[in-house]
Amino acid sequence: MANNSEVISIKIGGPAGTGVKSVGLMLDKVAARSGFQICDNNEFPSLIRGGHNVVQVNFSLDEVTAPRLNSDFLIAFDQLTIDLHHAELKKGGGIIFDLDFADVSKVRKDISLYGIPLKKLANEAGEKEIFVNIVALSSALGILGGNLETFKKLIEEEYGDKGEKIVQADKKAADLGYEYAVKNYKNSLHNYLGSVDSFSSPVSYMILNGNEAAALGSISAGMGFAAIYPMSPINNILHVLAANQEKLGYVLKQPEDEISAINMAIGASYAGVRSVTATSGGGFCLMTEAYGLAGMTETPVVIFDGMRGGPATGLPTWSGQGDLQMVLHAHQDEFPRIVLAPGDVEETYRLTVEAFNLADKYQTPVVVLLDKNICENERTLSFPDITKTVIDRGKFVKEKIADYLRYRYENDGISPRSIPGVGNFFITNSDEHNEAGYSTEEIEDRNKMMQKRMKKLEACAENDMSAPEIFGPLGSDITIVSWGSNKGSILEALKNFSNVNYVHLTWMNPFPDKFLSGVLSGAKHVVDIECNYTGQLANLIREKTGIKIEDRYLRFDGRIIYPEEIIEKLNSVKGVKKR
Repeated sequence: MANNSEVISIKIGGPAGTGVKSVGLMLDKVAARSGFQICDNNEFPSLIRGGHNVVQVNFSLDEVTAPRLNSDFLIAFDQLTIDLHHAELKKGGGIIFDLDFADVSKVRKDISLYGIPLKKLANEAGEKEIFVNIVALSSALGILGGNLETFKKLIEEEYGDKGEKIVQADKKAADLGYEYAVKNYKNSLHNYLGSVDSFSSPVSYMILNGNEAAALGSISAGMGFAAIYPMSPINNILHVLAANQEKLGYVLKQPEDEISAINMAIGASYAGVRSVTATSGGGFCLMTEAYGLAGMTETPVVIFDGMRGGPATGLPTWSGQGDLQMVLHAHQDEFPRIVLAPGDVEETYRLTVEAFNLADKYQTPVVVLLDKNICENERTLSFPDITKTVIDRGKFVKEKIADYLRYRYENDGISPRSIPGVGNFFITNSDEHNEAGYSTEEIEDRNKMMQKRMKKLEACAENDMSAPEIFGPLGSDITIVSWGSNKGSILEALKNFSNVNYVHLTWMNPFPDKFLSGVLSGAKHVVDIECNYTGQLANLIREKTGIKIEDRYLRFDGRIIYPEEIIEKLNSVKGVKKR
């Protein structure tokens, strides 16, 4: 690589079902084990097989927080990939394609062409074209300076359970692809993926997407029960939890629908078990009634909402940030709910653990908003130290208490919470109730219970809510406000400017209105960046602070906002200063 900060981008494309995602993940692992940090971006239509799938792997010696708009290399499994993406390549880039089937006549002359007989070599390896992806990746490693032995070790790890015959055939395919590339293109090889001798501890990093981070965070937080109905883009949470439940001892259920899922989670929590469910916006719509039930009964539950484009089925495999206002206001009337929105994989793990503690402490539902770009895109990050995980169950009563009142009025709004079986008699239902839990419509009881519940948010804001993080110099001429996966692209864009900072919000309810009022009231120019049509965060800021953000960069087509696009936006702002 030219320097430690250079980001190399490899795009892989082909029909669904041909191993595009698998090749991308294998390339992630080869790069990570060679000493690089990675960040990838997955794009695919809502089809089981067919349609155009793309994975972009971005790697560097330094942290990579966002994919790039243009790529250095393209690995094409079909003609469509060449046709759609060859124009996106940087000058001097290259295309790896099947020598026997592809037409590259329309590719720019400043692009290097690496024709490999992919299907022919795959058949030679095992008389099966399923080895095409192995041949393609090994050819790319040969051209890009990757370590073949590292790749073959990964083959053993990934396919060892399929039997020695398959492993050996995969290794043969790897050898054939690598050898062909090195032999036939020896004068135009690169060292993009060459191992970094100075990289001291490759095992200190792991590759995770947001779904995996959410699952691992739930396990670390002491989750005992999960009920999840599959729905893109949170399905991998279900997969990770399913793979580990017998070993780790929690219970996972896949019920018949989202309504059952949240009701089961609430029931398990009522019995004293830390519980979670996960869905997307359409599934959350179905969960709304039970969402309010958890609020009224003061039952803790954690809910992951993986946001995608809507309404209705909308864009099932594309990203969005359109659920913010929904989760803030879903269900009739008012009840306390805590809403957190991580901006990357690391924050997803950390805020997931925090979500379980907050749910228990304040006896209320906690929603963790993840957009699809966080859910399904991989990043390298340091192994979390789970030994330092703090589990706070709040006012959780495990013994019999004289004159116990489940909804006893407390100044902080939090009553002692007991569970069935410890000897404390209490009643819980969806009606308004008195301190003992008996249904009531009396004015005094209603006022008292409503005030008690809503006090929780005040206590949470005072004791637990963290201030938004500010990146870049204080007192900058231009301030960006944003949330979710936009964080990575904004951080990359900031490297190009000396007078721009970024306020990154993770707490949506309670909301850091006083902090934002202080920061934004003194800002010379504010830009809101979001992936929804109306600027839901900007509108929330105006609602809470009175500050109207006029300059907004909004995207709602399901695609990621690239750093280059943010740079272009900022360059249009008067007074911006480049580094």
